[in-house]
Amino acid sequence: MSEEYDLDSGPDPASFAAQTPEPAAGDHAVHAVGIGPGNPAFLTARGERAIRDAEVIVGFETVVEFVADLTDADLLTCGYRDEQAALSAFGERVADGARGTAVLMGDPNHSGYQFLGKVERAVGEPVRVVPGISSLQVAASRARTPMEDTTFVTLHKSGDVSDGVARLRDAVGDRHLLVLPRPFDLMPGDIAADLLEAADAAPDLDALVLERLTHDDESITRTTLGELAAHAGEETPFSDLSVLAVRRSA
Repeated sequence: MSEEYDLDSGPDPASFAAQTPEPAAGDHAVHAVGIGPGNPAFLTARGERAIRDAEVIVGFETVVEFVADLTDADLLTCGYRDEQAALSAFGERVADGARGTAVLMGDPNHSGYQFLGKVERAVGEPVRVVPGISSLQVAASRARTPMEDTTFVTLHKSGDVSDGVARLRDAVGDRHLLVLPRPFDLMPGDIAADLLEAADAAPDLDALVLERLTHDDESITRTTLGELAAHAGEETPFSDLSVLAVRRSA
């Protein structure tokens, strides 16, 4: 049974998931699989095997639908409002001996730790993470921002993100930035406006908003930080499946 939590007062399930290294490989009944950006061509063979071998799968409905055709497992889907009920049912099935797999969009190591922590609380044991290809990695390729020269921040999570915003302010101009925005209050335009105002960033820095990467309707908006800031506010033209890249000064 998963525990109640309050992201304002704790415990943050992401901190729970990251509190110790993953145990040595063994006979783990539960996996957390990153399914990639949603294009089945980017699902790893190891992740697909964990999905096919599962007897019960849990995840957000928008994630499970990408892999539903790959498995005969029972599918426990949820949204934010009923995720605790779905995770509790998943934990009960695992406790009864079922092989369980949780599915997360992209790579669990990129903004997936809150859900990972909730899964671990639900099953009462460490979960074996199967990394996936993230839209972040695809964005780094499209924007030509080598990861070793890049500051990555995810704002796509619940709770306080002030530390991440501060990291972006400190790095802008000196390092490339890759950002997973938060729908819908911290979208690319809002982030750009903050960097211009709070960090005195140069408005001519190259900025790219990369949407629905690897899908047939993939879209890349190539602009500048100053032009992007004009979209600050609730009426954003960008989808919630976006990555923001800001290239460092030449």
